[in-house]
Amino acid sequence: MLPLAYTAMRSGQRVLSRAGCVLAITCIAGCGGAGAGSASHPGNAKARSSGLVAAIAGPGVAGAQRLHEVADPEESKSYPASGPVHHAAAATPAIASEAAAAAGAASTAEVRAELALLHEVEQKATKTQLSTPVPGGQSIGGSGAIPIPRNVPEVIQKVVAGANEIADFPYVYGGGHASFVDNAYDCSGSVSYALAAGGLIGSPEVSGELEHWGVPGPGRYITVYANAGHTYMYVDGILYDTAGRSGVYASRWLVGGTDNSGYVVRHWPGL
Repeated sequence: MLPLAYTAMRSGQRVLSRAGCVLAITCIAGCGGAGAGSASHPGNAKARSSGLVAAIAGPGVAGAQRLHEVADPEESKSYPASGPVHHAAAATPAIASEAAAAAGAASTAEVRAELALLHEVEQKATKTQLSTPVPGGQSIGGSGAIPIPRNVPEVIQKVVAGANEIADFPYVYGGGHASFVDNAYDCSGSVSYALAAGGLIGSPEVSGELEHWGVPGPGRYITVYANAGHTYMYVDGILYDTAGRSGVYASRWLVGGTDNSGYVVRHWPGL
């Protein structure tokens, strides 16, 4: 069971492709290009944000330096959508992250009392949801979203809210690359969207770029795994991955873990 404020906001947001763009000059390998069948494609430039994100996220891709497309070796395990995608586009990551703030906004004694009453039921539902996968893969059950965790930094709550926003969107190779706002997302598009909701990335990045995101090693709350063709992450101990889903519209939040060998391990400083 999700917190009531978050569920209501996520439902409201929902009311508001396999084509990849081959990019020249091999400087970094990565999962997907700009999806030609996606909902929004304002351009392919990988503009970097200024400040801390740009300083930690690794070298930018500017001018003639572009990315070389590498197929996702885990695509067959991601239930890629076939044919046109009939799905509403996601909200911007900034709007998605507001769900985390709404979920933690309770301040009156009355609302706190209500949350306390719901807590025990939520714990039981969450335990079942995160331990029993949907048949056909490892996706969690229920709505496909996980509860916003308590007692974690707000940025992690926002990452979870962003990941929840697109958890059950279809997988399309290249989805989420030209813009954070899309109607389908591949592996790196999914991770980029969630990181953006937490303010941890300035523009969509392919998996090869995510090999240089943040700093080396596992994090306490969030760890990104990336190689030339695929990427996924653990957030508050829960796996978020396109590979291993139980169906086209099954959740990206998966029960259990996966083989991490062959991946670069990255985290955000302090997280």
